[in-house]
Amino acid sequence: MKIIIAGAYAIGTYLAELLSRNKYDITLIDDNPENLEKIGRDFDLLTIEASPTSVDTLRHAAADTADLFIAVTPDEHQNIVACSLAKRLGAKRTVARVDTYEYVLADNQELFRKMGVDSIIYPESLAAKDIINGLKMSWVRQRWDVHDGALVMLGIKLREGCQILNRPLRKISGPDEPYHVVAIKRGIDTIIPGGNDMLQLNDLTYFMTTKNYIPYVRKIVGKEHYVDVKNVMIMGGGTTAVRTVNTMPDYMDAKIIESDEHRCEQLNELFESEDVLVINGDGRDMSLLTEEGIRSTQAFVALTNNAETNILACLSAKRMGVRKTVAMVENIDYVSMAESLDIGTIVNKKVIAASHIYQMMLDANVHNVKFLMTANADVAEFVPVQGSKVTRKPVRELQIPRGMTIGGVVRNGQGILVSGNTVIEPGDTVVVFCHNVDMRKIEKLFN
Repeated sequence: MKIIIAGAYAIGTYLAELLSRNKYDITLIDDNPENLEKIGRDFDLLTIEASPTSVDTLRHAAADTADLFIAVTPDEHQNIVACSLAKRLGAKRTVARVDTYEYVLADNQELFRKMGVDSIIYPESLAAKDIINGLKMSWVRQRWDVHDGALVMLGIKLREGCQILNRPLRKISGPDEPYHVVAIKRGIDTIIPGGNDMLQLNDLTYFMTTKNYIPYVRKIVGKEHYVDVKNVMIMGGGTTAVRTVNTMPDYMDAKIIESDEHRCEQLNELFESEDVLVINGDGRDMSLLTEEGIRSTQAFVALTNNAETNILACLSAKRMGVRKTVAMVENIDYVSMAESLDIGTIVNKKVIAASHIYQMMLDANVHNVKFLMTANADVAEFVPVQGSKVTRKPVRELQIPRGMTIGGVVRNGQGILVSGNTVIEPGDTVVVFCHNVDMRKIEKLFN
């Protein structure tokens, strides 16, 4: 597959690194030589130093033969123009990153398709969705719903009080149990577990279950005493914070602490709801946090542009009694550190956006892909076609690749957990977890 990426910035470089490891034919375009130098040296891809809105540049990059053209420069207008030109030249599919929420509304999608932009991504909106999912369940690090909750993935940190520690999974997660353990993050290692593996204290464990059994999972992991989040304090009043507040459930109240006085005035104009209070101040100021009721706040969300500030602020909030913290950590190098410090939910916009784009490169029967950043694993929804390998035998006989496991299936709208005797049917939605496995190998099972 030939892929052209315009913009060697956060999303573009991360995506280029990810795809080049999987042996895709990658061309990266940027007019800044410093952006291209390191990635061109370290990864197997072609770099072109030029403007992505130059027709000559796009022709030189062979946009007419591109399977996917991705424009992720910091300038949304440049991204739209580049996609429009690439599409006119013959690119099969185009994707543009934008900063304007209005552009992603469903009513406007046909307009952009006519302009040559097949798909639009708005990273702040994608990040807000992850943040809200993390806030809805204070005892969960990550949540992922399949088919409106027919199946639910829960990433949970195991603490004292968990009832299922230090016992083989075959004894605690058998065919009759209403959950499966599909992945474990232990220290720096990710484990796709077998029946002899055991859960240990402080493991970040990924469970697959159905919506009606979420309370059961909450009980066995010892999280029943965690209170639901109703009051949220947000440090940083940027676009991600605005999208988060605008998509919060009605039962949540929010306080935004923003250090820039002019930005506070803008936020007050944006939020007319009485449930949102904007405070001008430094979110690292302990006396300010105390004055604003941090000790009675159920969640603290740090969304400044500085990863170190966000991590330290969340640590401070935890020391002051806040149980649920969320930190935006844009520097990938800090993610493992934030996890080791037990920050809570970690959000990275470029990883979220890259996962969203990565899905577009897979076959049509792959409906959703999510990169579990802290576990360095992928979870995806596959729909097998008639006669595909995965439908010919029971799961125990499939010889699935090492590092892959099947979490469950959705059949006729109903979530079903998978056992060794399960036979997958064409048209099922199959939830697959994989660690260090080329997604294309998995695709072959479902085609």
